[in-house]
Amino acid sequence: MVNTILFPSSFFDVHKVDEDLQAEYDAVHNTGLYDVILFGYEKWFHQGKLGLTTEPAKVVNAVYRGWMMKPDLYEMFYDQLKEHGICLVTEPEMYVNMHVFPNVYKLVEDDTAKMKVFPLHEEIDIESVKKEFSRFMVKDYVKSVKGTEFPKYFDHSVDQDSFDQWMEVFYKYRGDLLTGGICIKEYLDLKKYGDRSNEFRVFYINHEIATVSRNSSQLQVTADPPRELVEKYRNLPSVFYTVDFAELADGTWKIIEAGDGEVSGLSDGQDFEAFFRALYHCFA
Repeated sequence: MVNTILFPSSFFDVHKVDEDLQAEYDAVHNTGLYDVILFGYEKWFHQGKLGLTTEPAKVVNAVYRGWMMKPDLYEMFYDQLKEHGICLVTEPEMYVNMHVFPNVYKLVEDDTAKMKVFPLHEEIDIESVKKEFSRFMVKDYVKSVKGTEFPKYFDHSVDQDSFDQWMEVFYKYRGDLLTGGICIKEYLDLKKYGDRSNEFRVFYINHEIATVSRNSSQLQVTADPPRELVEKYRNLPSVFYTVDFAELADGTWKIIEAGDGEVSGLSDGQDFEAFFRALYHCFA
């Protein structure tokens, strides 16, 4: 049973939750199902020092909800919490399995975009990439730099010099968060409803399909992902993870992302209290 939720504190006040997680924090309290423990954001993420607002009187099983950590930092987090009697249900190996996309890729390859992996900071032979993909996107092992001037995809018009210049932009934006290596992924044409794609995020908790929520701010009723596709991925090697599904322009569905459940955001419009009730019952 999980009866404790762990959140990062505000950067400015260790006794208040991180402002961006306030809605989740309030939802947890409203369920009446959990104890809540905060840890100091600034000390942990900037100094690697764990400071807790409270410590449990006995050993508890807990779920973390907060920001991404590189795998080595997460392992430190897990180990130090255990010394304080807090056992995260997501073990470091599970975190790496789902947080690092090349690990997930080999498990979902049949239902996701094709991908090639390259070392960090080494020149990628763009001509060989163009032989594999007509259009392609770039991310590291965890994230892209969506929302910046970095192109959302490249095509056969890109040459080596311009691609190398764009990669410098990519490295600048990822900065200290840069993780693992570079993933070159086939670019998929998503079906549009107005100007919105049709994406869903599924939270799998203890190998149950806990929630299925619209994840691209759809403005109208849209098709749901096929049930058999959602069911197919309920036994990946973690107890708390997400898989994102999207409808393609031809009406088929693909996995476009996967991640650790602790650091995956809830969808806009999702019922936060219902999510935390589902989490409680899945781990009961």
